[in-house]
Amino acid sequence: MRAFHTAEILAVGSELLTPFRQDTNSLFLAGRLNDAGIDVRWKTVVGDDPSDLASVVRHAIARADIVLTTGGLGPTADDVTREAVATVLGVPLDEDTAVFDAIRARFAARGLPMPDANRRQAQVPRGAIVMANPLGTAPGLWIESSDHVIALLPGPPREMQPMFETHVDPRIRARAGGRQVRRRVIKVTGRSESAVEEVAHPIYSRLGGAVTVDTTILAAPGQIELHLSARGADIAALDAALEAGRGMTTHDAVALAMG
Repeated sequence: MRAFHTAEILAVGSELLTPFRQDTNSLFLAGRLNDAGIDVRWKTVVGDDPSDLASVVRHAIARADIVLTTGGLGPTADDVTREAVATVLGVPLDEDTAVFDAIRARFAARGLPMPDANRRQAQVPRGAIVMANPLGTAPGLWIESSDHVIALLPGPPREMQPMFETHVDPRIRARAGGRQVRRRVIKVTGRSESAVEEVAHPIYSRLGGAVTVDTTILAAPGQIELHLSARGADIAALDAALEAGRGMTTHDAVALAMG
């Protein structure tokens, strides 16, 4: 099996395209994917339109090793993630008896009949692995297609996060090939973006070998932020690079910190 290196996160839900709801799931997933050695190269927020969703899924699986979707797995007519993914992959949806029984049992445990709408949540793209959701009615789905994987996760964070930790994270780490991603932020005051660049770029451009370091410089209120990302299999070398221990002279450090 090919190792995973890149990921795309698709946050599904028309409410995320309004000023009333934030996409916090992507922040959680980006952190966990980085911890597992996976670069998040793209994030997309898409509404509940089936054709729009199918379009972004198609592009995502063409360019990322693993695609994670959040949302759109509920029982209502605007929950169309399952259908869109099945359409893109060219596979039918089959009712999973075990999923159906689990949903019905969840309602029965509360003394309620299961609404007919919830039956939609038992529809599974053929070939998918069902990921149990003890905190809700929407199961997750893990689908392998050619050299790519797409994982469908529920939208509510209290359901999505435990499902990721239990079912998705172990699978991703098994396919990461030992690669690690480390990130750090250095905050500098009293210097402009260009001045920080003049000092920082020569320092980190000297690093090489087992470690790749990317730098991003951002202007924030009252300070400049130097964002460092290091990738490689040697954890000690990654941490050393982020501390700027390799290749940074005392003069370099003083220049960056003091101006």
